[in-house]
Amino acid sequence: MTTESAKAAAAGEGEFWREGRNALLQRLAVTPDGLSEEEAAERLRRCGPNLAVTSLRRGLPFKIAKRLVEPLIAILLIAALISGATGDWQSLIIIVLIVLASIALDVFQETQAENAVDALRRTVAVQVTALRSGRPVEIPVREVVAGDVVALHAGDLIPADGLILDSHDAMADEAVLTGEPFPVEKLAAPPDSAGDGTDAALFGGTSLVAGEVRMLVAATGADTRLGSISRSMQASEPPTAFERGIHGLGVLILRLTGFLVLFVLLTQLVRHGLSIESFLFAVALAVGLTPELLPVVMTVTLARGAMRMAQRQVVVKRLSAIHDLGAMDVLCTDKTGTLTEARIAHVGSFDCDGVESAHVTDLACLNSRFCSGLRNNLDTALLAAAGEDDGAWRPLADVPFDFQRRRTSVLVTRGEEREMIVKGAPEALLALCDRFERTGGSIGDLDDAARERILALVEAKGAQGLRLLAVARRPMPPGTDALSREDEAGLVFAGCVAFIDPPKASAGVAARQLATAGVRVKVISGDAAPVVRHLAETLALPARGLMTGEEIAALGDAALAARVRDVDLFARVAPEQKARLVLALRRAGHTVGFIGDGINDAPAIHAADVGLSVEGGTEVAREAAAIVLLAPDLGVLAQGIAEGRRTYANIMKYVRMGTSSNFGNMLSMALASMVLPFLPLNPLQILVNNMLYDLSEIGIPFDEADPDDLAKPQHWDMHAVLRFTLVMGPLSSVFDAATFALLLGVFGAGVETFRTAWFVESILTQILVIFVIRTAASCWRSRPHRFLVMTSLGALAVALILALTPLGRPFGFVALPVPILLSILAIAAGYLVLAEMLKPLAMRARGGRRASRAHHPVSRRFRSF
Repeated sequence: MTTESAKAAAAGEGEFWREGRNALLQRLAVTPDGLSEEEAAERLRRCGPNLAVTSLRRGLPFKIAKRLVEPLIAILLIAALISGATGDWQSLIIIVLIVLASIALDVFQETQAENAVDALRRTVAVQVTALRSGRPVEIPVREVVAGDVVALHAGDLIPADGLILDSHDAMADEAVLTGEPFPVEKLAAPPDSAGDGTDAALFGGTSLVAGEVRMLVAATGADTRLGSISRSMQASEPPTAFERGIHGLGVLILRLTGFLVLFVLLTQLVRHGLSIESFLFAVALAVGLTPELLPVVMTVTLARGAMRMAQRQVVVKRLSAIHDLGAMDVLCTDKTGTLTEARIAHVGSFDCDGVESAHVTDLACLNSRFCSGLRNNLDTALLAAAGEDDGAWRPLADVPFDFQRRRTSVLVTRGEEREMIVKGAPEALLALCDRFERTGGSIGDLDDAARERILALVEAKGAQGLRLLAVARRPMPPGTDALSREDEAGLVFAGCVAFIDPPKASAGVAARQLATAGVRVKVISGDAAPVVRHLAETLALPARGLMTGEEIAALGDAALAARVRDVDLFARVAPEQKARLVLALRRAGHTVGFIGDGINDAPAIHAADVGLSVEGGTEVAREAAAIVLLAPDLGVLAQGIAEGRRTYANIMKYVRMGTSSNFGNMLSMALASMVLPFLPLNPLQILVNNMLYDLSEIGIPFDEADPDDLAKPQHWDMHAVLRFTLVMGPLSSVFDAATFALLLGVFGAGVETFRTAWFVESILTQILVIFVIRTAASCWRSRPHRFLVMTSLGALAVALILALTPLGRPFGFVALPVPILLSILAIAAGYLVLAEMLKPLAMRARGGRRASRAHHPVSRRFRSF
């Protein structure tokens, strides 16, 4: 075998079913009797095992490295290195321990979630029957190669992509690829002509639910459809909303740090000349502006959110996805399994006049009950709705279903009466009829006008999202005991039975609940436009506009991003277009969630800000997802969104508090360094102040969120953080300046007394203002969590003990006179009152004027989660 033919045998990519059977056999250099053992072994050695899906799980070094390059972690490590280089080993050790603890918690949570999902195991069958030199042999699926001929029976999983050589009543379940619950008819490929569709193709990961086939393997491993989907998930996805927010925060902190450090160094250079003490002071400012505990606060907050969500049957694989869930403003979903029950149900029958008919149902049930061939899911649904048989009719003969006729016929008897009942596709069955049955039982001739009227009725019912089977009958002569295909003529058209994949009762309510919470639901389906539109109308979804897959294909990326903003229904969408829609929505500025359960959904799940799957989904979909719902219910998702918003709100509390307080303190020290003949705090006192303040906030992950924070999507807004910092930070500096003036102008404090007094004022105002700025509401109306009260007041007590007792001597603290202490308490009280008054101005950028709690019923509902 030449190298070129070997490559061709290994390729198999593309639409192989269009080649035709003989052309494909020739390209793969194989006969219908299969490969020899030697040739199969050679192809396996050359092309590798038939493993369509590679694991997406990353190793421990990759997980650690990914977190080390995150902006905030990088800033902290740089600060630690500077501290170590200047001899401040305590700061280096503290920062490194904090970073390691944060990374350890995050990696542990991710690993635990991956183990819970148990990703990508047993995607295809373990053994398969292959023809080797014309003899059937059992081989492991991983040893299947392009050119193998395999025999498959009902219940077998398809081991690879291939073309059907022989078929007998074969039906395949391709729901994992297409999302559709109905089995698909599979036929043998013609010898010479190429096929137009995939009716002669089978795809790895799907299953054969009926009949038998002999398949020529055209593609294995990564070259299959399943393999191409797996490859697409290896590509790096765009940064999520959480990652973009963290990057923006890192840039903001770097800018503030750079401004203050350069400002201090320049002023010290002008006034005193550059000295080691000035340099150490600037380094202390840089470390002081860095929110050391932010990684831990974020990780603990997200981990607590993950535990709360686990109680609601939601498995969180990636902690940052909790924030992305709260920030999500668009949710894309297929209809099957999420908006519908993913099961077929009989919803009624109608006669030729469109009138509901129990008679048509009875005829269809007799056909389904007494047919001897394959009983499909439509028969099962029909008999489940019909109830018990009264035993009046008995079967005599039948002609089972086959794909050439596309119908089933049974001959039944009741006394001397003989009746043939035929059930099949409406258009095909109507062609066999010359009469029709009117409402009331009268019989009319099936002329062209009547035929067109019935076809219009069938089309109208189909536009309502119904799948139809036609029913016809023919009275047979007494004594007839046999039935043949030739008897299927001269029929009386009775009507149609209708089936539907029923909408979930809770789906419409959950979708409207999401809409009230600011999350727009967009339905992406492979079904026809009338079916999708009918589902939206049935569930009363707040949907606008409809696009088809053809329209999507005709648009460029920029045009598609502009169109998807105002369209909520997408029909006849090809699997590869789902990920394109997700990326278009992200380009349009949305934070996008995608929920899916099939193999074909995995690329879109991977591309979304927050990918979601369900417990019953395929392994590929669950592996691609960041969040797995143990119940495929949008109501559960709405509760998870509330938790994501609560988590984000608590993270932002720390961000606002940390940046504004640190910036205010560092600004005060920078300004003081311009007028004071000494540094307002020594470097060690700065680090103690910053560490105690950070420790006071470790209770934030347990705090409650404002109702308004739960009522709408929450996004990282660095302009809002900067605004808050520039309002509340300088406000604290004003009171620091008042403290400086009081200590120097009124009390004439010495260096140690000055530093001790300002340390007390600084830590007092920093910690107590937590209770003011933790909420947009009035601080006396919104109660903090008791754990936050304990950590904050506990850290304050440690700081006061350290500053006002002999324990603080090693840090440069001294005892303070009572008048100075009383003056500091008065300044702190004035600061807290003014902070409460200016808080609305500082928080205005978070979304404008805040509505009252009474105007947000969705907030109260989420609050109960």
